[in-house]
This record gives sequence, C-alpha cells and structure tokens, in this order.
Amino acid sequence: MKWVGGKRQLLGALEPLLPKRFRAYCEPFVGGGAMLFRLQPKRAYVNDVNPELMNLYEVIRDDVDGLLRELVTFRNDAECFYAVRDWDRDPEAYAAIDRVKRAARIVYLNKTCYNGLFRVNSAGEFNTPFGRYKNPDVVNEATLRAVHRYFNSAELTFTCTDYAEVLDGLPKGTFVYLDPPYDPVSDTANFTGYAKSGFGRGEQIRLRECCDRLDRRGIRFMLSNSATAFIREQYAKYHITVVSARRAVNSDPKKRGSVEEVVIRNYE
Repeated sequence: MKWVGGKRQLLGALEPLLPKRFRAYCEPFVGGGAMLFRLQPKRAYVNDVNPELMNLYEVIRDDVDGLLRELVTFRNDAECFYAVRDWDRDPEAYAAIDRVKRAARIVYLNKTCYNGLFRVNSAGEFNTPFGRYKNPDVVNEATLRAVHRYFNSAELTFTCTDYAEVLDGLPKGTFVYLDPPYDPVSDTANFTGYAKSGFGRGEQIRLRECCDRLDRRGIRFMLSNSATAFIREQYAKYHITVVSARRAVNSDPKKRGSVEEVVIRNYE
C-alpha cells in the first residue's frame, strides 16, 4: 500500500537504531507496514485506527484468493473509480458490503487515486480524486501471496483501537515502533486525514505520556516524528537522532524536497 509517511525510504537509516533482540514487536500505527514487513517478527501486535486498513490485512490473512478475484473486476478509469469511491456515501449500505469486497476497494482506490493518498473527510468518507495512471499495479498477486504466507506463519494480533490501549497492555520484552501522524512543520503542511478524528498537539502530548509509561515499565520504544521544536521539547529526556527524509505528498512537486525527521529512543 502507498501510505503517507511510509517508512520504506528510511529503512536503511532506521534499522541500525533498532535493538538487537526482542521477544515481541508492536506497531500501534502500522499504516503501510514497511517496518513490519522488513522485520517480519514471529510475534507481533499490529494496530491502526483505520478500520479499512485493518480489514484489508485480515482479509489478506484469511482469504487472499477471494481478494484477488475481486481486484480483477475493477477498471482503471474515472467512471469506475468514482463509483467505487462513493460506496461509503451510504453508511448503511456500505456496512452491508462483504469484507473481502471492501478490502479490494481499498487496494484499488489506493493504487489508482491521486498520489496514492488515503484521505477521508470529517464524515469518514474517502475523498481523494482519480490519479489517471496508465498502468497502476492494482493486482500484485506475488506480493499479496507473500504477505498472506507471512501473516499465517507468525503469531500476529491485529487490532483496530486506540493506540494507548494497545501500549498499556503490552507484555515485558516487547519492542515498540511508533510512527504516528507527524507534528506539522508549518500551518500548511498538516496531514492527519487518514482517519476522521485527526491527530493534533493534544494527541502528540498523550502519545508522549504513553511513551513515558512504557519507559517506566522497562519497555523499549523507538518513535519517528517531525523535527519540530515542539516534538524535541516533548522528548528531550530521550535519545534523539536526526534523519533526512523526502517529502512525497505536496500539490506542488517542487516542494517535495528533503526534510528532517527525528528518531526518538529510550535505549542506547
């Protein structure tokens, strides 16, 4: 999945900062799962507040053949795109749609919408426009089957709940990687549209308080965020490493340049 803030491009910089060993892995803001799929831990707690995303992961685990059958039914044109995008405009009818068909919808929209931007409005409705790509990779059978095999070979717990609930229930020996919606670097750079609830400064503070509780319990964590003064101040007592990332989401391609991010850890 294409995902705003996805960590695929930064894995090379992040991997040397990971602990050498851990009994279990937790990612409470899994998104596109770049780190999860790179590490492929044998035991993991995987969470995201986005119900469509978590439904997709469960369908890949449980019925990848059904998902592939649904994916080939979609056309790469604006008429099909907007018809499929509008399925969620009638909440009652959408709730009755089969979970496999809903999962296929999210893959299709993700691969054909503008810039791969998963964005919902305040009503929770997908609202990114058609991307007009010539040959989008909608039916990537090899990747879907590989993810299916991993999901069924490991002990994975999938949840779609508040991140604090996940973090407060973790056992000792778990390593946590946190990749929350970032603190905006400017008034126009804010993007928290992956869920209708948003993620403002109050949530950033609540997340830091969760990290403090993890630290007091002896649970190691690593967190990525913007290199803003606010975030640096929040996590001043922890180890902070600055890394450079490329901004991929902006309406003006000239502004998709390199930005600084911080990686915060409570261990050496």
